[in-house]
Amino acid sequence: MTLPRTDVVPGLLAELEAFGELISPLDAADWARPTRCEGWAVSDVAAHVVGSIADVVSGQLEGLGSPEVTAREVAERQGRSPAELAQELVAVTKLAADIAAVFDDESWEAPGPGDYDGTLGQGVEALWYDTYLHADDVRAALGRTSSRGPGLRASVHHVAHELDKQGWGPATLAFDAIEVVPVGAGGAKRTGDALEFVLVATGRTDRAVLGPDGPPNIYA
Repeated sequence: MTLPRTDVVPGLLAELEAFGELISPLDAADWARPTRCEGWAVSDVAAHVVGSIADVVSGQLEGLGSPEVTAREVAERQGRSPAELAQELVAVTKLAADIAAVFDDESWEAPGPGDYDGTLGQGVEALWYDTYLHADDVRAALGRTSSRGPGLRASVHHVAHELDKQGWGPATLAFDAIEVVPVGAGGAKRTGDALEFVLVATGRTDRAVLGPDGPPNIYA
C-alpha cells in the first residue's frame, strides 16, 4: 500500500533537506566514522544518498539501487567535504521538487520509469525510505538519537511492500503512531518498535531480536 502522493512528495523533500542539515556541519573525524553499512564510512553513505537523487533528476535510472550504480555514486563523490555534498543536495532537491510538481494521481499509479519494478509512487516512496534509513545510519555512527518522524512511517510501508513481494507473511503491522499496515491478507498482529522492525528487515539488526517469526532481510 503506497502512501498518498500528497504525503510522499513533501515528505521526501523535507527528508532531503534534513539530511543536508545533518551532514553539512560534520567535521573530518565524523565524516570518516564507520557505519553499520559494511565497508562504508559516513562520507560514503552521504555520497550514495546525494548521488541517488542526482541520478534520478538527471534521468540516470538504469540499475538505480544496484551495487554497481551505488558504487559509482560513491566513487564520483570521493574526497568531497560535507559542505560540498550538502550544497549538491540542495541543488538536486530543487530539481526533484520541480519534477514532482507535475505529478498527478494518474501518473502516481502508473508504472515507474526505467527498469523499476513498481509504480512511480512506490519509487518515490522508496527514495524517501532510503534517505530516512541512511540518515539513521549516519546518526547511529555519530552516537545520536534516531528520528521517529514521518520517514519511519514511509519506511514501514516500503518494507511491508518488499516483504509481501518476497512472500513473507501474512502479517498485520500495528506499530504505535502508524496506521495498520498489512503484509498480505490477514495474519497475526505485529506490535512493538517500528524502527526495530525496519532495522531487522534491512539487515541492520539481528533477526533474533524479534524471534523466529521476525521478518527476513529484504536485501538477502
